[in-house]
Amino acid sequence: MASQIVYFAGLSDRDRKATSPLPKLAVGDRLELHVRHEGGREHMLSIPPLAAAAVEALLAHMLRGERVAVLAEDQELSPTEISAVLGISRPLVVLRMDRGDLPFRYVGKHRRALLKDVLALKTRLDTRQAAMDALAEDTEDLIQTHGL
Repeated sequence: MASQIVYFAGLSDRDRKATSPLPKLAVGDRLELHVRHEGGREHMLSIPPLAAAAVEALLAHMLRGERVAVLAEDQELSPTEISAVLGISRPLVVLRMDRGDLPFRYVGKHRRALLKDVLALKTRLDTRQAAMDALAEDTEDLIQTHGL
């Protein structure tokens, strides 16, 4: 599968102020998308409930001023795209691949990893970082409390 550029989209302050969040959908509620074409023609699309939850989450993140990207779980990413997702440098991504921390395959000479594997690595890295932060906090507390 060809990799797509990781594109982050966000709303301007003006658009955020002009847009209201979706109301919480209850069982049986439907989400519909109305499109008005330039010529005045209208088209209505019914959004399935599972997709409606994704639309609701997407809009909520964007209204908080966060930039979002929509990617398929089985999408393949390049090391540069992976570095954007993980927030680490491209060389460190390649090192993680070489160590076996991140499964990948070659497409010609280019490395590609599945998004689901990248997100699994991100979860492990975030868990490790949280543990290190807690340890640092405990150490700082010991120093302040007991002068160690």
